Amino acid sequence: MPRKGRGGKRKRVCQFCVDKVVTVDYKESNRLTKYLSERGKILPRRISGNCARHQRQVTLAIKRARQIALLPYTME
Repeated sequence: MPRKGRGGKRKRVCQFCVDKVVTVDYKESNRLTKYLSERGKILPRRISGNCARHQRQVTLAIKRARQIALLPYTME
């Protein structure tokens, strides 16, 4: 339950669970870029709002997409 008053934070919902995605595909580079910071780092689970299962899949998909040059290792 969200806190009342100022600064109430709502828990973020996993977008993959909402969309009923079974597996995260490394070829969807436009979707994976939402989980990268402006420096190119993978966003942690507490910031991205993913569940643990999908966060592991996102991390693996980003690493695979970087290997075959769909995503950059660093942003400039």
